[in-house]
Amino acid sequence: MVKIKFIFFLLFIGLSTSAQSISIKIIDSKNSLPLPYVNIKLSNTIDLISNDEGVFNLSEQQNIDENSITISFLGYQTQKISIKEIKEQNLIIKLNEVVYQLNEVAINNAKPNPSAIMLEVKKRLQGNYASIDNTTKNTFFIREGIHFNPSQINIDINKSTGFSKKQLKEVDSEINLFCNKLKSNPSKKYDDLLLEYYQSNNTKIDSKINVIKATSIKGDGSSTSMEDFQKKGLSILLKHLDSTKFYRVKSGWFGSKDTISFKNDSKKEDAKNSNLVNTKSKINTFLFEQKFSEKSKFDFVYNPEIYEYSYNGKLYDDETNDLVYILGFTPKKSKAKYTGKLYISESDYAVVKCNYSLAEGKIVEGLNLKMLLGIKVQENISNGTLLFKKAADKKTYELQYVLEENGQYFYLNRPVKFVELIKGEKDVLDFDLKIEGNLISKTELLSISKTEITQNIFDGLKEKEFSYINLKQYNPKIWDNYISIEPLEIMKQYKAL
Repeated sequence: MVKIKFIFFLLFIGLSTSAQSISIKIIDSKNSLPLPYVNIKLSNTIDLISNDEGVFNLSEQQNIDENSITISFLGYQTQKISIKEIKEQNLIIKLNEVVYQLNEVAINNAKPNPSAIMLEVKKRLQGNYASIDNTTKNTFFIREGIHFNPSQINIDINKSTGFSKKQLKEVDSEINLFCNKLKSNPSKKYDDLLLEYYQSNNTKIDSKINVIKATSIKGDGSSTSMEDFQKKGLSILLKHLDSTKFYRVKSGWFGSKDTISFKNDSKKEDAKNSNLVNTKSKINTFLFEQKFSEKSKFDFVYNPEIYEYSYNGKLYDDETNDLVYILGFTPKKSKAKYTGKLYISESDYAVVKCNYSLAEGKIVEGLNLKMLLGIKVQENISNGTLLFKKAADKKTYELQYVLEENGQYFYLNRPVKFVELIKGEKDVLDFDLKIEGNLISKTELLSISKTEITQNIFDGLKEKEFSYINLKQYNPKIWDNYISIEPLEIMKQYKAL
């Protein structure tokens, strides 16, 4: 009887293991280095991608031995492999570099002119990334990470009407405790979203979303997130100011003519805090910017005359049977800000892959009035990776994956005073604010699938408000039945207080 129970136990373990999601690593067969942003195709309709560490995951539904996946990566042989074979290889896939077959592709030994290539890229931008005039349904996975890291933060209240010195001391103690927690435990937040994004050719209502799953890793009310910092700051102000009264704010020599009220307008607050509205707005803006639409950001494509380009060779795209030029770029003139690589299709001069980052000593923009007004702000991080693939029409290109990282340094050291708008004796709150640190955001978007739908289906869609599932640590089981991007180790190890 004991043996029978034990056998059933083993069977149960085997069944539960096979039903779980699995993580798979892709490496170079020669040097065993991980290969990031490799395209993984399931059943010819679903696209996945490996993360920066070369890892991707298959959900519980996809983890079936008989299923197979197709792996493709620039410069490497396309490989079709079954899930069973992957498991036999200890969940590691080795890719081999492409050996050029002269009978398959003609190789020209003449070294291409990078400047001439860039002129063709610029000339064909509009045609290569033109929007298709159809109503579509996209499935996206989006991950956003925010890191708020203040190196110093101090709030010293000098005067508050109705508060004694003893009471102010107690309030200062509470503020200092919060500020010290924030400095010693910098805040991180990770939001994961799996959603359907519907885009119409009707310009009046251009998009709708349906969120399938949303998770957020952040602390609760006792933690020190950026949101909590803002709420805490407002709660401190409301201890000293009457929400039924009106105030004007003054900072040093400067006073605001605007009237400030802390009265709670529930309708405005609901609209402001709508996850649906905020998410859709962010996605619309993000997608527009990535298709080389933001000229200032992608000036290395729009203004090739201010950059120095170097020809770094060719790669063979085994999936499309096309050659791809590799061009490096660095600033030539002071206006240029970025350095990186462009991977350009030889057949139609489309940028199929792009890596960019701010060149050393460059910033996107900034304001430095530190000595005069105690203010300094710099956008000093701007990095990204974009991958494009041929659209269904085989003539244009659409976004497959994007990673964007932005960062700002901030410094503020100012006196602030709130004065009640009333004749006679007034409520006054006078404090000194000093804060310095960095705010870094990182966004990934993966286009999993795309299909055409009718305008009638789009018109009949009803959007619904959604809520995030709040987590204290990444939990892969939550995504067992869903497609997602495998998180990096830094996210897996993060635990919110």
